[in-house]
Amino acid sequence: MPRFVIPLATAAIGLALFGHGAFIHAKAIVAQVLLDRAFSQTIATGRPVKPWSWADTVPVARIEVNRLGVSTIALAGSSGQALAFGAGHVEGTAEPGAAGIAVYSAHRDTHFRFLRDVRIGDEIDIVRRDGKTFRYRADAARIVHFDASGIDPAAERPELVLSTCWPFDALTQGPERYVLHATLIADR
Repeated sequence: MPRFVIPLATAAIGLALFGHGAFIHAKAIVAQVLLDRAFSQTIATGRPVKPWSWADTVPVARIEVNRLGVSTIALAGSSGQALAFGAGHVEGTAEPGAAGIAVYSAHRDTHFRFLRDVRIGDEIDIVRRDGKTFRYRADAARIVHFDASGIDPAAERPELVLSTCWPFDALTQGPERYVLHATLIADR
């Protein structure tokens, strides 16, 4: 009997870890459905709509890369709670289409997983909560230390930065960030 305890305990721990990992990804998928619905209602009504009653944030933008067929909803703020459910619009940065740099951050293994596949020259659409769409073109990417991004939110032209942890395949968080820069090319 004792020789079965260690293998059973190991299997139980493995199953629990697998379940936890699956739960995180399932939560991200379900949250995006609820966020997408709330974002559509926000555009339709002209007022912020919470994705669920206890939410402490609201959806403020949709980020789309058509070449990759990806779309993700961004939330107001970049707290850990907001980033658990989607990308976050970093506080104090510009609104898309306005002078300055609009900065969005998200986790590399969920909502900004697609950044690894974005190429220089790709077009990125940002749909604001008022329904206006702004098209940006990716023009630079770099790896920076988390506290030395070099991002100047007071830029004169409308610009966009999408940021996530680096490297993409790491299992633990490190001090480096992947920063994708894009410049406004059109608005609709």
